[in-house]
Amino acid sequence: MKARISVLTLGVSNLEKSVSFYRDGLGLPTEGIIGQEFEHGTVAFFDLGGGLKLALWSQSDVAHDTGLPLQPPSSTSFTIGHNVSTMEEVEAVMAAAERAGAEIVKRPVPTFYGGYAGYFRDPDGHLWDVVWNPHLLPPAD
Repeated sequence: MKARISVLTLGVSNLEKSVSFYRDGLGLPTEGIIGQEFEHGTVAFFDLGGGLKLALWSQSDVAHDTGLPLQPPSSTSFTIGHNVSTMEEVEAVMAAAERAGAEIVKRPVPTFYGGYAGYFRDPDGHLWDVVWNPHLLPPAD
């Protein structure tokens, strides 16, 4: 297996609400909800950069497709890291997430590795880590 991830899929309880959170609240680009003509195929994709896409798919459709029982997400089993270029950008992203309805789990604070970071949960409890790490800066746009 090559070390390459192209799509990160989050199971969500309300696709429309989650699309609004990510598109309108966080400003992520999307063409909106597609696949409504397919049973269990309704999904939304967001471009994250570097060829990576975020997919939002109903939790019940994920359960149907995999054959696994529907279960609530666990915020401590998986985090999504969003590295930014400055400490001020950490604050700006966290503020945008809060305005969009995210639960702020941990306000940004200095980190043990010399960075600055905070956590928020999206409407379904998926945990995002917003980070400025002077040793792991994102590529310039």
